Amino acid sequence: MVFGQVVIGPPGSGKTTYCNGMSQFLKLIGRKVAVVNLDPANDALPYECAVNIEDLVKLSDVMVEHSLGPNGGLVYCMDYLEKNIDWLESKLKPLVKDHYLLFDFPGQVELFFLHSNAKNVIFKLMKKMNLRLTVVHLVDAHLCCDPGKYVSALLLSLSTMLHLELPHINVLSKIDLVESYGKLAFNLDFYTDVQDLSYLQYHLDQDPRGEKFRKLTKELCGVIEDYSLVNFTTLDIQVSVLHYCEI
Repeated sequence: MVFGQVVIGPPGSGKTTYCNGMSQFLKLIGRKVAVVNLDPANDALPYECAVNIEDLVKLSDVMVEHSLGPNGGLVYCMDYLEKNIDWLESKLKPLVKDHYLLFDFPGQVELFFLHSNAKNVIFKLMKKMNLRLTVVHLVDAHLCCDPGKYVSALLLSLSTMLHLELPHINVLSKIDLVESYGKLAFNLDFYTDVQDLSYLQYHLDQDPRGEKFRKLTKELCGVIEDYSLVNFTTLDIQVSVLHYCEI
């Protein structure tokens, strides 16, 4: 059985930086690791890439050939990858014997709670190649500074967990920078443990832009609490040992 991580997160969450750092960490402790870039929007990769989707399909070519924007182009690329899954399997076969795999997926969040192509790719690989994968979902910690954005991040995390149906770790990335965006309304444990969200209501009510959405926001918070699935660990790029890497 081969182990690995499916690394996802919105643009700017630091997923590619995470893949680079985790790859270096695993090599330092003596493990063989292979990073698989499945993000056709990644122009400059900071890590050594064992498999690159651009050898199969390029986002820039897709956008020109089919007159698509970046989002539509990424959906097309994932559809194309799913239809050509044999190509990816052939690239992975030499690696699955003794490598830990890191899959760097696109940052388009709709691929992981709305569309089925990325999920189908993951599950086909797991079934055909006997992979055991864990999702690492990165969310920029600065969203904690805005109650509305924090609730959105919670809802995104929950939707992704339910859609992918895999072992799942939600990570607040760039935690070392969170104070630069402003003072948090509560201590960090409130945001990582996803405690009683009713405490956010006062702060949400202070924003006049959200007045007509107050009832909706309250109901969304109720949905998140009813499922009671979402919590976060934290990632500080300055910390050399990642306490959550034992997955």
